Amino acid sequence: MGDGVRRRAFVALCVARFREYQREPEVLFWGFAFPLLLSVALAAAFRERPPEPSRVVVLAAPGAGPVRAALDSAPLIEVEVADEARAARDLRMARADLVIVPPATSADEVEYRLDPSRPEAGVARARADDAIQRAAGRVDPVSGHDVAASEPGGRYVDFLVPGLIGMNLMSGGMWGVGFMMVDMRMKKLLRRLVATPMRPADFLAAQMTTRVVFTIVEVAVLLGFGHFALGVPVRGSLVTVFAVAILGAATFAGLGLLVGSRARRVESVTGLMNLVMMPMFLGSGVFFSVDRFPESVQPFLRVLPLTALIDALRAVTLEGLGLFSQAGPLLLLATWTVVSFGGGLRLFRWS
Repeated sequence: MGDGVRRRAFVALCVARFREYQREPEVLFWGFAFPLLLSVALAAAFRERPPEPSRVVVLAAPGAGPVRAALDSAPLIEVEVADEARAARDLRMARADLVIVPPATSADEVEYRLDPSRPEAGVARARADDAIQRAAGRVDPVSGHDVAASEPGGRYVDFLVPGLIGMNLMSGGMWGVGFMMVDMRMKKLLRRLVATPMRPADFLAAQMTTRVVFTIVEVAVLLGFGHFALGVPVRGSLVTVFAVAILGAATFAGLGLLVGSRARRVESVTGLMNLVMMPMFLGSGVFFSVDRFPESVQPFLRVLPLTALIDALRAVTLEGLGLFSQAGPLLLLATWTVVSFGGGLRLFRWS
């Protein structure tokens, strides 16, 4: 088959794939509508609002009156008095951040009950103890005041948006390519292509190409909404941001090809995809930094493709760094792309 015929066949494959997307409203929903709805949810969750008050329950016991009075006069504390059973239930169900057992006499200590794994509990404990100590006559030798720092680029929502973009690219590549191949195999559509002179490499490359094209729209929706609705800064070049995103999309399209290259049933490919994606959902820094994991597992998390993609997206978007500064993560993504596409091509079968 000549090069001209091969190019026309490749273009025809890409056009056919685009038309398949038009006939699959669920794909359009997950590719375009869902990211927009996710952005709207982010806008509602991270709208400008005052600091959340700490929810404190004082145990109904002798000495509860002075403790409640001290907390009532303190800022950012919501306080109520409850019996032992209700206080324990509120703390267990996270309706209260802190339970205080007041001292029976002046010689007794104040008892603070809290879940140390919850950040809100530590904040509540510090606020409540400060109010109680001040009410008891404490005088701070050095005075101070708080200044709220909410500069764009340093907020949690700024950290989160690049992670969600990377997660969306992973999900779209894996499901949009791998699941599609299994679906075509189950419908006997791939078997019909065996009779054509088309090469498997052209077919697989066409699937990756269409996925990369859709990436541009998906990233534009999430990044644009994050910037204009949430104030997420885009300090780097848009060309650089989209270049990183396209490489990431190619990586996960390749992984989708590898996962779907031989699977014959939906159950099989679904299990394989969950096996591949779940570690990255949890450990690649989508919702919190990889540095929060034990040092012993961080080297393994750093070589995951989603970790490299999100690190590069955050660097170019929030810090304004260029492509050359991200040579390590980009080289890792390129390696995953080549290996997964080569493996998918080697294992691929039409039926």
